[in-house]
Amino acid sequence: VQFVESGGGVVRPGGSLGLSCTASGITFRQVVWGWYRQAPGKQRERVAFIRESGLTNYTDSVKGRFTISRDNAKNTVYLQMKSLSPEDTAVYYCNGGLAPTWNWGQGTQVTVSS
Repeated sequence: VQFVESGGGVVRPGGSLGLSCTASGITFRQVVWGWYRQAPGKQRERVAFIRESGLTNYTDSVKGRFTISRDNAKNTVYLQMKSLSPEDTAVYYCNGGLAPTWNWGQGTQVTVSS
């Protein structure tokens, strides 16, 4: 399985950003997908996952601000982020949503700074 994450960038506090992750080498629609992030000096953490049914789950720190979605026809999972704060600065990755089953992609850097 290979992942290509995109959409990161530099945004001011309070801003919004949308990330995309396209997966290949797998039957996309049959997989629970997740977004993870790793901030400098911290362990990688899962921020959201979405089940095959479309049901979603979020870590407390992003609830109400982040929205995960999927497009099975495009083999793509999305993460829409709003009300960003400097604490959201990290490299964002996608992988299996219940556990990071596959090798990580290159990730996409999100920097929240004034």
